[in-house]
Amino acid sequence: MATADEQIRVSDRVKRQLDRRRREGESFNDVLERVLDESEDADFYDGFGILSDEDADWIRNKREKSKEKRKERMRRLGEDT
Repeated sequence: MATADEQIRVSDRVKRQLDRRRREGESFNDVLERVLDESEDADFYDGFGILSDEDADWIRNKREKSKEKRKERMRRLGEDT
């Protein structure tokens, strides 16, 4: 691992985003190089960790409720025929 040549300041929000994207054993420099590498296609893991647990739970619950509503609507449509 190389030593830092320069330091940069980032906001707390940016640091949290970098922390979420940081993989085991990666330095912040590694994360930045990976994220900024324009030649690399979209990384499968780029979106993971962006949502808080609460937001992810909210989305899961909404998705499950929508699924239940669709099933019920399909049941009713089947009974009407």
